[in-house]
Amino acid sequence: MILSVTLSKPGANIAEKLGREYQKIKIKLVNTADGASYQAEMFTKTQVFHQKFSESQLEDFLKENSGITFKNVVTRTDTEEITLLTNKKGKTTELRKKISLKGGSFESLNHRQSADSLKILPAGGFDKLNHRKNYLLPEGKPVPFLVLLGIMNDEGKVISSRYDKFRQINRFLEFIDDILSEFEDKTKAGEPIRIADFGCGKSYLTFAVHYFLTQVRHITCEIEGLDLKEEVIKYCNDMAQKLNLKGLIFHTGNIADYSGAHSPDIVITLHACDTATDYALQYAVERGARAILSVPCCQHQINTQLQTRGKAGGATGEVPAEFEPLLKWGIIREKFSSLVTDALRGEWLEQQGYKVQMLEFIDMEHTPKNILIRAIKKNKTGGFDTASSKPTQPPALMTSLGIIPEIFTTRIF
Repeated sequence: MILSVTLSKPGANIAEKLGREYQKIKIKLVNTADGASYQAEMFTKTQVFHQKFSESQLEDFLKENSGITFKNVVTRTDTEEITLLTNKKGKTTELRKKISLKGGSFESLNHRQSADSLKILPAGGFDKLNHRKNYLLPEGKPVPFLVLLGIMNDEGKVISSRYDKFRQINRFLEFIDDILSEFEDKTKAGEPIRIADFGCGKSYLTFAVHYFLTQVRHITCEIEGLDLKEEVIKYCNDMAQKLNLKGLIFHTGNIADYSGAHSPDIVITLHACDTATDYALQYAVERGARAILSVPCCQHQINTQLQTRGKAGGATGEVPAEFEPLLKWGIIREKFSSLVTDALRGEWLEQQGYKVQMLEFIDMEHTPKNILIRAIKKNKTGGFDTASSKPTQPPALMTSLGIIPEIFTTRIF
């Protein structure tokens, strides 16, 4: 784990790259109530600026600037000190020194560098092994579907312009990996885990989940993808056939009226637009899915209802005064509507007998739609659980705002 980084000897393009003429940047690991993060001190000739990094943001920052924006970079982990030195010709030398931590300070274990500890990198190079996350689908090993989708090249190197998609895929697989313990009874019995992916689109996640389960975790699965666009579904089925994948099929259809041959164990949705997410959640509950992983998108329904409050032809009644500042400006109302919609979805799922968590899917800088709803069924016996569910009653928030989200129009008893 990275404990600290010092970047010095800035290049000529420092202001263009980072916005100021920084002379040196010092970054260190800090522990806060929100967990571990990194605090940076960024020095110009006359001022010091501060910036906070998450682990993934630090990885990206180092990847973009080590050996390029800054010619000297010293990284300290809990086991070694790595120094990158870049000369005027762009040749980068890497020096490694083993260290130990005693009393919170660094102590060198070897004071002389052997020939084996020197590593020559390409011009502007950067050894990402020291700064990247250990992904479930690692870099450096070609994954057939990622190569075919243009995310990796034939050598397993991630295409730079597709790195956000690569990170998104791996992040979603972490959520899948976290819930596999819920299906130990099925895996031990040799039964397949059945998964439905609603609004699958080009199916990056669908192919990723299939590959991860079958090739990494060696679990048998049957996955169905559903989308409205016929050309997209044809593309996905052609790709599945080209890769000779078993237990993976795609259908054209609408989530609202879809009826699959088998009840799924897991229902996943990534950015199913507006009420399509509600239909997917309803389907999952009706079919007794054990787990739901949903990243909602475009929550227009509640936004529209709030926008028409008090207008001719719209909902009757006035919005309580305490909510008026949240509804006054369109951009604020849109964000508020999204949060209200997802909060009420979580409430509804809890009423149907699920344990619900609201989690960050991926950093906000990569996608503004970054809330993932994870719901795990409390009763694993299958089917709708009338014993642990509660009557579908409108929360006070709905009553106060005078809104009716799609998910609360369903009646499941």
